[in-house]
Amino acid sequence: MRWCVCLALIVLNTNWVLAQDAAPPTLPPAAAEPPITLEPDATGTVPAAQIRALLLRAEDKDLENDKRLRDYTYIERQEEHKLDEHGNVTKTEIRTFEILEIYGEQVEKLTAKDDKPLSPEEAKKEDDKIQKIIDKRKNESEDERRKRGEKQEKQREDDRKFVLEVADAFNFRLVGSETIDGHDCWVLQGEPRPEFQPKRREAKWLTKFHGRVWIDKAETQWVKLDISAIETISIGLFLARIHKGAHVVVDLTEVNQEVWLPKHVQFRVDARVALLKNYREDVEQSFRDYKKFRTETKITVVGETEP
Repeated sequence: MRWCVCLALIVLNTNWVLAQDAAPPTLPPAAAEPPITLEPDATGTVPAAQIRALLLRAEDKDLENDKRLRDYTYIERQEEHKLDEHGNVTKTEIRTFEILEIYGEQVEKLTAKDDKPLSPEEAKKEDDKIQKIIDKRKNESEDERRKRGEKQEKQREDDRKFVLEVADAFNFRLVGSETIDGHDCWVLQGEPRPEFQPKRREAKWLTKFHGRVWIDKAETQWVKLDISAIETISIGLFLARIHKGAHVVVDLTEVNQEVWLPKHVQFRVDARVALLKNYREDVEQSFRDYKKFRTETKITVVGETEP
């Protein structure tokens, strides 16, 4: 359940980024596990232990989804609205990216602006960027490749440890059931636990948020998240401040009956960076055309001709 990770990325970048550096070998289908049932006790309340077990299962599945995402290429469209202090739109930018798989690395290639193809000059610039990455990875030494893999694995392990703190950072309660895209879901409301003691530095921001999560009853897979900042978040002494009210909604979709990947993300953020520049943005991202990357697929170098 990486909605907290999404929000951390907003804090650091005033943007929501999905692409990761790494791409492990294609994973086999996960073994089916029996669903977890939430049953009220004699008081009519679902015990916290049952909800915790559900959340931990969902978190494990989300980590697997994150790994499998790196086996896919896809199209990402980002529509960004700049806002004034009253919330009125002052500028709109639309960018479309093709997320490519190059030597085990996901790389974004800009393909359109404002839903129009790039100019020849802009397209060449993007091709040159991809060429540079291809050349770098193609000429990478075994030692460099090993170090890169170790760095990526460390990041994944850090992510795992961070995600495990989510179930401890909030008091979750069952608020009902709802059907989303044909999936019967538990609806859980999460409020920060005042007594939460984070084990990792970045986890201290968790209690600045509250939100709601929809979890598929049969697959124990979260399908929607709706999170808001309930306090202003300060990053460093002068680095950045994210103001109360930052809001994120994330929807997932099932792909190839093996993985759940982002379908739609929308967030609004009001931030001040380095106490100098204000960012007031309303951003909507959509993801489509997921295609599983095949290791036997030929990578055509820019300018290279087929034999």
